[in-house]
Amino acid sequence: MKKGFFDHPALKTRITSSSVKLQEMFIGYLLAPLCAMLANSIFSAYLTRYYADVLGLTDSQFGIFSMMLPIVSAIVVVAGNLFVGQLIDNTRTSAGKARPYLFLSVPIMAVAIVLLFMTPGGDNPQAENYLMKMIWIAVSFNLFYSVGYPFYYTAHSSMVALSTRNQNQRGILATLSNASMVAAAGVGASILVPVLLQPFMFVTGEDGTLDRVASYANWRILGIILAFMTGFGILLEYYFTRERITEESLTLGTKEEKLPMSRHIKACTAEKYWWMVVLYILFFQMGQLVKNTSMSFYARWMFDSVIGSSNPEATSGALMSTLGLIGGLPSAIGMVIAWPLASKLGKKRSILLGLILSLAGGLVCFVNVHHFGIVCTGVVLKAIGIIPSQYIMVAVLSDVLDHLEAKNGFRSDGFTMSIYGATMVGLAVLSMGIVNIFLGALGYDATLTKQAASTETGMVIAYLCMDMIGFALSIILLWRMDVEKSIDADKAAILERQKAAVLAEGGTWIEPEERARLEQEEADRKAEEERIRELRKHCQEKGLNFEEEEKKYQEKLQYKKEHPGIIDKLLG
Repeated sequence: MKKGFFDHPALKTRITSSSVKLQEMFIGYLLAPLCAMLANSIFSAYLTRYYADVLGLTDSQFGIFSMMLPIVSAIVVVAGNLFVGQLIDNTRTSAGKARPYLFLSVPIMAVAIVLLFMTPGGDNPQAENYLMKMIWIAVSFNLFYSVGYPFYYTAHSSMVALSTRNQNQRGILATLSNASMVAAAGVGASILVPVLLQPFMFVTGEDGTLDRVASYANWRILGIILAFMTGFGILLEYYFTRERITEESLTLGTKEEKLPMSRHIKACTAEKYWWMVVLYILFFQMGQLVKNTSMSFYARWMFDSVIGSSNPEATSGALMSTLGLIGGLPSAIGMVIAWPLASKLGKKRSILLGLILSLAGGLVCFVNVHHFGIVCTGVVLKAIGIIPSQYIMVAVLSDVLDHLEAKNGFRSDGFTMSIYGATMVGLAVLSMGIVNIFLGALGYDATLTKQAASTETGMVIAYLCMDMIGFALSIILLWRMDVEKSIDADKAAILERQKAAVLAEGGTWIEPEERARLEQEEADRKAEEERIRELRKHCQEKGLNFEEEEKKYQEKLQYKKEHPGIIDKLLG
């Protein structure tokens, strides 16, 4: 990486506050990731169907390629995430250690998304260039999942832990960051897309079967739109976030040693809490991703109202949207209640109680797996139960990273978040392979009007059982997760180590609260000078009285101070 590249004024963060404010929360951690991750959420729900139904990847001519592609690619995905994690741990720029890779991921992600839907011969089902199709699919698939997404997601996942040490602010950022993912997958891929786009993505011909040529043409258009949206979202996240913890070393003037990955691996794997949280994420997300990947198949083939419909794609899209809606509503409400609940009960306890409720909800579905109302009831109970897991997970991981810093004297954000990213992205890829194996081994045929009983059994296992297995394993892992008890001691140890390093290099130690106050005063002074300059210019252009306009502004400012909003109270 070119030295000084991120010092250019055009690449400076737009966040100048030393404390987390509304602009950073809602643009950097909610809106931006929502736009950036919408494409991946749609791929998780539909890419397997696109390959199987539009490109015919489950046709006999492709052999076992459709089963092996995601499984082999998962290995490459893990390697890609570990590579990016090592880069992050050894990067120090004025933009931070993770944010530079947000910026660098933009062109890779955009190009990869477009190439996913430009397969040669995709518009001609009779074309026999199967080898060329397989090579193109394998390369474009891995360009997105093994290169582009690791650059983005590993950096994105690091941001909550690097943003602040304030527990309340970090908790809110974790909630919003996860809310963006939930919204992309729930509202976007599971509610809006099935209703608005599913008949567009999977065009039904006059004979009731899928029109592959028309569907392929529509997916190409969708790919270009998603490429632009993804790039825009990542740039927003880059410009409206800030790494305050990374900046500590720059502010204090202390030198940070670049450590080999082996040091980070040894430090992390020697810590029991690290293993607990990483395996919890692995098992929980495995169940969720397999469920999400198989959802469109379940909605298409498991309900009689779809099988007997004159337009099964539109009908299944409406049912899938309903499932997404009833599963997404608790998640939307959970964004408001998750952090207050965790503050009252504790992070671990709130997660465990929720997972137990989700297990009970899963059992409800098995009363009748073909009855839409019964399945919906179980889905709602599951969705309520996973609220703490969805929103508090990253905050728990951040606590573990602080604990590792206090214990070892260095942070392992890059390595840990590369494992987190490899888990999330690798499982998204692996879940496609698992669903493909179920479908291929159990006789799935997209040209039929009704699937065989064995295929239906595979869909039940994928959509209803896998997440329940994840819930049970997560409960076992988190039962002894007590890292919260170490938060105060960890914070004290980190401050003592920083103080000793500053004094050893002949510097002057300033307490964190005082550093933040001085930094904020300087930022406020510059912002106030700019505001006054802009107001004077505005008054001159509009013929207004500057003193009167300034008075109005000060009155509004005073009112806000006297009547703080709920977010201001939460931020403390």
